[in-house]
Amino acid sequence: MPSKVLIAGAGGQLGRALQSVLVDCELAPRTRGELDISDLDAVRAAIEQVRPELVINAAAYNAVDAAETDAEGAYAGNALGPRNLALATAAAGIPLLHVSTDYVFDGRATRPYHEFDPPNPRTVYGNSKLAGEKAVRDLNPRHYIVRTAWLYCADGQNFANTILRLGGERDEVRVVSDQYGSPTYVPHLAAGIAQLLPSRAFGTYHIVNGGAASWYDFAVALFEARGLTTPVIPVSTADFPRPAERPRYSVLGTLQQPRIELPDWREGVREFAAAKPADER
Repeated sequence: MPSKVLIAGAGGQLGRALQSVLVDCELAPRTRGELDISDLDAVRAAIEQVRPELVINAAAYNAVDAAETDAEGAYAGNALGPRNLALATAAAGIPLLHVSTDYVFDGRATRPYHEFDPPNPRTVYGNSKLAGEKAVRDLNPRHYIVRTAWLYCADGQNFANTILRLGGERDEVRVVSDQYGSPTYVPHLAAGIAQLLPSRAFGTYHIVNGGAASWYDFAVALFEARGLTTPVIPVSTADFPRPAERPRYSVLGTLQQPRIELPDWREGVREFAAAKPADER
């Protein structure tokens, strides 16, 4: 395990969770306001100041729909930023762990995508994330690329918190039932990343909670876990047109070694339901 770790994007869901699990490391967390990874000089200065043994990039441009009309912003956050981190970490002779997404796939599979399946993104967001992956691979051979999906936790803006809020406000909620993925509880993902780091087995990894669910399945499980009785109505993707195409099936599986396997997604929902947001602790 590296003794000193710089975390870019430390103010986000994953960045905060990583700080909770990497307790044996000296951490240098940097929020977006403290470190703009699209600024190469700033990245180089941060690494020179901190002198970490590893950099984790948990920063990203995650506005999937907005990216369709803001390609420059998406590529700055998701491609240029990782490129800058890869350049700077390679020059310092240290590894980089970069977090990517299921959106690098086209969603047309009929079985879980593994690490050796060819990407084929269908959105600006997905293409920008794939460009970031390529930059990391090309510029720093000592890299981990961790693809994950459908992240949620008790704090922050995510599907779970949004749908539970709507369930408390409305007589019923309508949720898409024909898109399938891997709901992933952020504390589980952070623990999986911590498990990966000592391996020194560089490469691409899929780290998600086990099993598969539709957004409808996910919502029903969340309501049951929280004791909400608001009806959840299944609808099709066509009923909710969005600027960015959503993958119909982007469940992630793993062939990579070491195999980092997280609990079933339903266990994540149970733990989420028992957790309290930061402002209630």
